[in-house]
Amino acid sequence: MRFVPIKTDDQLDLQAIHRVRDRLISRRTAVINQLRAFLLERGLTFARTPAKLRNALPDILENPEVELTTQMRNLIDVLWAEWKAVEDQIERLSRELERISTGDAGCTRLRRIPGIGPIVATAIVAAIGNGAAFRKGRDFAAWLGVVPRQYSTGGKTRLLGISKRGNVYLRKVLIHGARAAVLRMKRDRAPIGAWLDALDARAPKNIVVVAMANKLARIAWAVLSSGEDYKPASNLVTAS
Repeated sequence: MRFVPIKTDDQLDLQAIHRVRDRLISRRTAVINQLRAFLLERGLTFARTPAKLRNALPDILENPEVELTTQMRNLIDVLWAEWKAVEDQIERLSRELERISTGDAGCTRLRRIPGIGPIVATAIVAAIGNGAAFRKGRDFAAWLGVVPRQYSTGGKTRLLGISKRGNVYLRKVLIHGARAAVLRMKRDRAPIGAWLDALDARAPKNIVVVAMANKLARIAWAVLSSGEDYKPASNLVTAS
């Protein structure tokens, strides 16, 4: 049985900001999907990226040659205004997380780890504080659900997909950060680069990303629990 420390007021505040921001992101996605559906019914299609739709909306609303009824044009205008308002709220909360992460010692240390920015750093600190609830980085990774499930029978052990236990939101943002690190990291300069190259050669991309998330979780725990700055060579050993 693991006893979880009571969260401080600062942790609860951070957690609340993340929850509101996540809800706003879901709302933004819903607005975008509804806009796409309405326009598709009128024969207007756009690339999947939201930027393409966002750039086209002003012209759709102002161009009289676009065949839309007055009622539909008004509805699209309402949704477009909602999209911009929600985007502004998300941006304000993101800037607030950036400000908090800059002033917090734990977040500052975490942000030196490749793949961990202000969003991921503040989410980790909000969830586990200094990491004292876990004995080692592997325990934290297991709590996050980024380790394989095991099925054992007849003396044989099978490793399945990740367990997906624990904090769903934290796992999601950590995997997003891991994906950015896998795609953008200059591997010839990073101590973890050779490990990533070897994994890339034998595993699908999504497995590589989740393995990277597992590695980042262990490193993050090592940095928080030790109270020391991120040191690539030593932390890769300590976190394992």
